Amino acid sequence: MTSERLVHIVDDVPDLDDVTGLTLVVALDGFLDAGSSAVIAARHLVEVGSEAGGSVVATFDVDQFHDYRARRPPVTFARDHYEAYDAPRLVVRLLRDAGGTPYLLLAGPEPDNRWEAFCRAVREVVERFGVTLVIGMGSVPMAVPHTRPIAITHHANRDALLTGVSPWSGELRVPSSAQALLEIRLGEWGHDAQGFVAHIPHYLAQLDYPRAAAILLEQIELAGRLTLDLSALRTAAEDREEEITRYLAANEEVGEVVASLERQYDAFAEAEDSGSNLLAEDQPLPTGDEIGQQFEQFLAGLEPDDKGEHRGDDDQGDPA
Repeated sequence: MTSERLVHIVDDVPDLDDVTGLTLVVALDGFLDAGSSAVIAARHLVEVGSEAGGSVVATFDVDQFHDYRARRPPVTFARDHYEAYDAPRLVVRLLRDAGGTPYLLLAGPEPDNRWEAFCRAVREVVERFGVTLVIGMGSVPMAVPHTRPIAITHHANRDALLTGVSPWSGELRVPSSAQALLEIRLGEWGHDAQGFVAHIPHYLAQLDYPRAAAILLEQIELAGRLTLDLSALRTAAEDREEEITRYLAANEEVGEVVASLERQYDAFAEAEDSGSNLLAEDQPLPTGDEIGQQFEQFLAGLEPDDKGEHRGDDDQGDPA
């Protein structure tokens, strides 16, 4: 199957006729989305970028990329019938920043297969609309505390595009992603692409973490020369941080795990001879069992109950 049949591009988009320097932001949920940071960021861009949610200018044939058995879309069973099937969508929307500058947003589930075909389809979008810069964003869980600044890994297919110094030295072999391959292929085809990956505290990786989404969008602003209204996102981030702080104050054992990570982080920050890992020899991390046991309780305490209330808020005790 050719890429022409994998993506359907709107033929006439008058709003882009005279636009130069167009940016395409890529936010795929799945592998690179700890704390749902990319999903939250993309949702925020749609909310503030257009009153109608942004006009769709390209639609990918999601059936060619999605593994429905691995990631089953939700559907409602209403008494005696099914309804409200939530079909996965992988689309490109035309949005505008706070100053009216247009840009594109590619958002949806990361393709489970046919990555090369996906990259070729994105290339069609890039060349059809004259995109001059593609910016990806994502997040990964790391052994870092939420009480310290969120680190960002900067990457690009051209050195001149980098807007920050990488925290890593040497080479790392890591699992790939559709976004990583897209950046490589775009470079081979002569198109600029860069990205940002936020380091999320591993104990918050399963929770919505708007603070990381805001940090990622700040990087998007700088790289894409956009002006984004992040006020609502920052308010949500503050509310989440306060919630986490209250819970840790009432649960000493969980707080001690975070304190251990703080000691690790601070020891690493003082080390000048290594940028390849986040561990210090004299400060052992908590074991996986300790982290797992404490943060099963942690997550339970932060998730709302059936009444919409957080279980750890009333008695400030063990939420399990």
